[in-house]
Amino acid sequence: MGSPRRRDRGALEAEILAALGAAGRPMTPRQVHTELGGALAYTTVMTTLARLSEKGALTRERVGRSYSYRPAGDQQTVDASVTARRMRRLLDAGTDRNVALTRFVAELEPEDEQLLVSLLRDLDADKDSPGP
Repeated sequence: MGSPRRRDRGALEAEILAALGAAGRPMTPRQVHTELGGALAYTTVMTTLARLSEKGALTRERVGRSYSYRPAGDQQTVDASVTARRMRRLLDAGTDRNVALTRFVAELEPEDEQLLVSLLRDLDADKDSPGP
């Protein structure tokens, strides 16, 4: 009898996000644990929920002594938030931000480069406009 097979990196996060998305309501760690079949350690589910919240994929709200979790938006928003966080973490881990960003932009497809330019212009315009 072998040891249990480990999940691929990110598979548990994907399962948790899918369970919360399908539920259509906030869930506590215990409810998510039950929804996943209960085979995992409760603390594993609880830790993964907290990490997904830190990544911006989930929001959490205090419910008694625990939290309830829900997706931070639709699937596209959650995916974008997780991807942006990964990109930021990789950038932070590098030794030279200037070189890394220069290389990143140089390797973009022309459409993505134009999108980035447009986004940066929009951010500049927002900074220049008077607040509410």
